[in-house]
Amino acid sequence: MLAQSSPSSSSYLLFVLLTIGTWGLYGIFLHKGQVLIGPDDPNARYKAFLFVGIAYFLVAVLAPLVMLLISGSDWKMAGSGMSWSLIAGIVGAVGAFGVLLAFGSGGKPAVVMSLIFAGAPLVNAAVAITMAGQWAQIRPLFLVGIVLAAAGAYLIVTQKPKPVPHAKPEPAQQAPESPRES
Repeated sequence: MLAQSSPSSSSYLLFVLLTIGTWGLYGIFLHKGQVLIGPDDPNARYKAFLFVGIAYFLVAVLAPLVMLLISGSDWKMAGSGMSWSLIAGIVGAVGAFGVLLAFGSGGKPAVVMSLIFAGAPLVNAAVAITMAGQWAQIRPLFLVGIVLAAAGAYLIVTQKPKPVPHAKPEPAQQAPESPRES
């Protein structure tokens, strides 16, 4: 069982790194799955997302269920906490579906995921600050960070590597015809 860390502990960083790694791979793997399910299948993205849902069930339903059983949970839950958690799950699933739709609209994993990972912290910060009522406490370097994150997203989109054009094979040269003997 995972113990709760003290507020001064930095062990949470291991889980942050786990999430960075897994979410960094998510878009690449989802796109690859979509392509491999059926390159010519117009429904490949939905079929791929179906398997994402199965994975969510395995990881997000069965794993916590086992952890709750192992820890001897009393199963008491506040309704408001359940509601916010359900909303969080819906928002996360809609976001995952948005990733898939972005790929289906021609977006490439490197660009789509870079934009998402540059933009999501901006949304997170704005909503968290609003919910906490802390807009009056914003410092100038926070605003610099917002500008840098937006500039980073812009640079990723505009400066991404271009695909290397494949060289067209030269037509096979025919051997000159030899004069025929009569």
